[in-house]
Amino acid sequence: MNAKPARITGLVAIIAGIVFILAGGVTWGLISANLTEQEITVAEDSPMLAGDEVNGPVSAFAEAQIINTHAMAATEGRTYAELGALVKEAEAAGDAAAAEELQAQRTTVMNASFLRASLFTSVVAYGDAALVMGLGVLLTVVGWGFSSLARTTSPATTAAKGQPVTV
Repeated sequence: MNAKPARITGLVAIIAGIVFILAGGVTWGLISANLTEQEITVAEDSPMLAGDEVNGPVSAFAEAQIINTHAMAATEGRTYAELGALVKEAEAAGDAAAAEELQAQRTTVMNASFLRASLFTSVVAYGDAALVMGLGVLLTVVGWGFSSLARTTSPATTAAKGQPVTV
Protein backbone atom coordinates (compact mmCIF):
# COMPACT_ATOMS: atom_id res chain seq x y z
CA MET A 1 0.00 0.00 0.00
CA ASN A 2 1.38 3.39 -1.00
CA ALA A 3 0.99 5.81 1.92
CA LYS A 4 2.28 8.85 0.05
CA PRO A 5 -1.13 10.11 -1.20
CA ALA A 6 -2.59 9.89 2.31
CA ARG A 7 0.43 11.65 3.78
CA ILE A 8 0.23 14.48 1.18
CA THR A 9 -3.54 14.78 1.59
CA GLY A 10 -3.12 14.97 5.36
CA LEU A 11 -0.44 17.65 5.11
CA VAL A 12 -2.47 19.74 2.66
CA ALA A 13 -5.58 19.47 4.86
CA ILE A 14 -3.65 20.47 7.99
CA ILE A 15 -2.10 23.48 6.25
CA ALA A 16 -5.48 24.52 4.82
CA GLY A 17 -7.06 24.08 8.24
CA ILE A 18 -4.48 26.31 9.89
CA VAL A 19 -4.94 28.95 7.16
CA PHE A 20 -8.74 28.81 7.65
CA ILE A 21 -8.45 29.15 11.43
CA LEU A 22 -6.10 32.13 11.08
CA ALA A 23 -8.23 33.79 8.37
CA GLY A 24 -11.41 33.40 10.41
CA GLY A 25 -9.70 34.71 13.54
CA VAL A 26 -8.27 37.74 11.74
CA THR A 27 -11.68 38.48 10.20
CA TRP A 28 -13.36 38.22 13.62
CA GLY A 29 -10.76 40.57 15.07
CA LEU A 30 -11.13 43.13 12.28
CA ILE A 31 -14.91 43.21 12.62
CA SER A 32 -14.62 43.66 16.39
CA ALA A 33 -12.01 46.41 16.00
CA ASN A 34 -14.15 48.29 13.48
CA LEU A 35 -17.28 48.05 15.61
CA THR A 36 -15.38 49.15 18.72
CA GLU A 37 -13.93 52.10 16.80
CA GLN A 38 -17.47 53.37 16.16
CA GLU A 39 -18.08 53.65 19.93
CA ILE A 40 -21.67 52.40 19.70
CA THR A 41 -23.47 51.49 22.91
CA VAL A 42 -26.58 49.32 23.02
CA ALA A 43 -29.53 51.55 23.98
CA GLU A 44 -30.48 51.51 27.66
CA ASP A 45 -34.03 50.36 26.87
CA SER A 46 -32.86 47.32 24.90
CA PRO A 47 -34.27 44.05 26.26
CA MET A 48 -30.80 42.48 26.00
CA LEU A 49 -27.29 43.83 26.68
CA ALA A 50 -28.54 47.34 27.52
CA GLY A 51 -25.62 49.73 27.94
CA ASP A 52 -23.10 47.23 26.52
CA GLU A 53 -20.49 48.35 24.01
CA VAL A 54 -21.25 47.07 20.50
CA ASN A 55 -18.17 44.96 19.79
CA GLY A 56 -19.49 41.51 18.94
CA PRO A 57 -22.26 39.68 17.12
CA VAL A 58 -24.77 39.57 19.97
CA SER A 59 -24.39 43.24 20.91
CA ALA A 60 -24.62 44.25 17.22
CA PHE A 61 -27.83 42.24 16.87
CA ALA A 62 -29.25 43.75 20.08
CA GLU A 63 -28.56 47.28 18.86
CA ALA A 64 -30.09 46.56 15.44
CA GLN A 65 -33.26 45.28 17.12
CA ILE A 66 -33.65 48.29 19.41
CA ILE A 67 -33.04 50.69 16.52
CA ASN A 68 -36.02 49.10 14.78
CA THR A 69 -38.11 49.42 17.96
CA HIS A 70 -37.26 53.12 18.19
CA ALA A 71 -37.96 53.75 14.51
CA MET A 72 -41.33 52.03 14.69
CA ALA A 73 -42.23 54.02 17.81
CA ALA A 74 -41.29 57.28 16.08
CA THR A 75 -43.52 56.48 13.09
CA GLU A 76 -46.46 54.86 14.90
CA GLY A 77 -45.44 51.52 13.44
CA ARG A 78 -45.45 52.65 9.82
CA THR A 79 -42.84 51.41 7.36
CA TYR A 80 -40.81 53.42 4.87
CA ALA A 81 -43.13 52.40 2.02
CA GLU A 82 -46.28 53.21 3.99
CA LEU A 83 -44.92 56.64 4.89
CA GLY A 84 -44.07 57.30 1.23
CA ALA A 85 -47.68 56.65 0.27
CA LEU A 86 -48.91 58.91 3.09
CA VAL A 87 -46.56 61.71 1.99
CA LYS A 88 -48.01 61.51 -1.53
CA GLU A 89 -51.56 61.57 -0.15
CA ALA A 90 -50.79 64.62 2.02
CA GLU A 91 -49.18 66.42 -0.92
CA ALA A 92 -52.14 65.60 -3.15
CA ALA A 93 -54.49 66.95 -0.48
CA GLY A 94 -52.41 70.15 -0.28
CA ASP A 95 -51.43 69.56 3.37
CA ALA A 96 -47.78 70.66 3.24
CA ALA A 97 -47.30 70.51 7.04
CA ALA A 98 -48.49 66.90 7.23
CA ALA A 99 -46.38 65.97 4.19
CA GLU A 100 -43.31 67.53 5.82
CA GLU A 101 -43.90 65.70 9.12
CA LEU A 102 -44.46 62.39 7.34
CA GLN A 103 -41.33 62.93 5.22
CA ALA A 104 -39.32 63.54 8.41
CA GLN A 105 -40.66 60.25 9.80
CA ARG A 106 -39.79 58.54 6.54
CA THR A 107 -36.22 59.85 6.79
CA THR A 108 -36.02 58.48 10.34
CA VAL A 109 -37.09 55.03 9.16
CA MET A 110 -34.66 55.19 6.24
CA ASN A 111 -31.72 56.06 8.50
CA ALA A 112 -32.73 53.33 10.94
CA SER A 113 -32.87 50.87 8.07
CA PHE A 114 -29.35 51.82 6.95
CA LEU A 115 -27.99 51.47 10.48
CA ARG A 116 -29.71 48.12 10.97
CA ALA A 117 -28.38 46.84 7.63
CA SER A 118 -24.84 47.79 8.64
CA LEU A 119 -25.15 46.07 12.01
CA PHE A 120 -26.72 42.96 10.47
CA THR A 121 -23.88 42.86 7.93
CA SER A 122 -21.42 42.67 10.80
CA VAL A 123 -23.48 39.90 12.42
CA VAL A 124 -23.36 37.91 9.17
CA ALA A 125 -19.61 38.57 8.86
CA TYR A 126 -19.11 37.19 12.38
CA GLY A 127 -21.03 34.09 11.33
CA ASP A 128 -18.85 33.71 8.25
CA ALA A 129 -15.69 34.07 10.35
CA ALA A 130 -16.95 31.44 12.80
CA LEU A 131 -17.82 29.11 9.92
CA VAL A 132 -14.36 29.49 8.40
CA MET A 133 -12.70 28.81 11.78
CA GLY A 134 -14.92 25.75 12.28
CA LEU A 135 -14.03 24.44 8.83
CA GLY A 136 -10.38 25.04 9.69
CA VAL A 137 -10.68 22.88 12.77
CA LEU A 138 -12.46 20.20 10.74
CA LEU A 139 -9.79 20.27 8.02
CA THR A 140 -7.04 20.03 10.62
CA VAL A 141 -8.68 16.99 12.24
CA VAL A 142 -9.22 15.34 8.84
CA GLY A 143 -5.61 16.09 7.93
CA TRP A 144 -4.41 14.57 11.17
CA GLY A 145 -6.55 11.49 10.41
CA PHE A 146 -5.05 11.10 6.93
CA SER A 147 -1.55 11.56 8.33
CA SER A 148 -2.24 8.89 10.94
CA LEU A 149 -3.42 6.52 8.20
CA ALA A 150 -0.22 7.12 6.28
CA ARG A 151 1.89 6.13 9.30
CA THR A 152 -0.06 2.93 9.87
CA THR A 153 1.34 -0.04 8.01
CA SER A 154 -0.90 -2.82 6.86
CA PRO A 155 -0.28 -6.47 7.87
CA ALA A 156 0.44 -7.31 4.22
CA THR A 157 3.19 -4.68 4.03
CA THR A 158 4.70 -5.82 7.31
CA ALA A 159 4.66 -9.47 6.21
CA ALA A 160 6.28 -8.59 2.87
CA LYS A 161 9.18 -7.00 4.78
CA GLY A 162 9.72 -10.27 6.62
CA GLN A 163 8.60 -8.91 9.96
CA PRO A 164 6.23 -10.78 12.25
CA VAL A 165 2.57 -9.90 11.82
CA THR A 166 0.31 -9.52 14.84
CA VAL A 167 -3.38 -9.22 14.22
